[in-house]
Amino acid sequence: MDIPKHVAVIMDGNGRWAKERNLTRLAGHKEGINTVKKVIEAAMKSKIPYLTLYAFSSENWNRPKDEVNGLMALLNHFLEKELKLLLENKVQLKTIGRVHELPKETYQRIEAAKEKTAHFDQLTLTIALNYSSQNEIVDAVKNIVNEAKEDAINIEELDYPKLASYLDTKDLPDPDLIIRTSGEYRLSNFLLLQSAYAEIYTIPTYWPDFNQSHFNKALDQYAQRERRFGKIS
Repeated sequence: MDIPKHVAVIMDGNGRWAKERNLTRLAGHKEGINTVKKVIEAAMKSKIPYLTLYAFSSENWNRPKDEVNGLMALLNHFLEKELKLLLENKVQLKTIGRVHELPKETYQRIEAAKEKTAHFDQLTLTIALNYSSQNEIVDAVKNIVNEAKEDAINIEELDYPKLASYLDTKDLPDPDLIIRTSGEYRLSNFLLLQSAYAEIYTIPTYWPDFNQSHFNKALDQYAQRERRFGKIS
């Protein structure tokens, strides 16, 4: 079976999952953390080299303050509790997004976990935090302009591969497969440039109910698709 090199996941539906059970939104996010562990394990079993999870968008700051604070606390707890899982399975942790804008404690925990796992290569787990593809592109353009002013880059020689080297994902291959849970059909400002030729798989299942069998079904669907990249069969 043709296995994707890079799978990216838009984890959606925690709030609706909780609402249908008369629970708080934070309870849905807590349950979603358990799914994160299941998907990491599923990716390792399927020997997927790169897994990227969309955890917190730049737009998510607009949610109620209690929910945002709860999400940061859950992230802190995950980094503390699941670091052992990453270390035991030789999983390298990376991030994309403006992580330096996160609360200080969260940022420090993230950087410490990234440093401890930097030499691993069994699976590269990338978490998108305070991420916006539009912000990522703006940041890249600013850096290119600054380097052009200093004659460190020749603008006339700029092409997409060169531009891509300024993106947060410069050390990652473009995603082959994007999975979105909860039945929505949009990318929500996630890897807009990198997803130009990604296969997109949507499933109505809410993220807390997503499991290894769902993940494997997405891989099966991917294997059946013909990727032409603008060419003919």
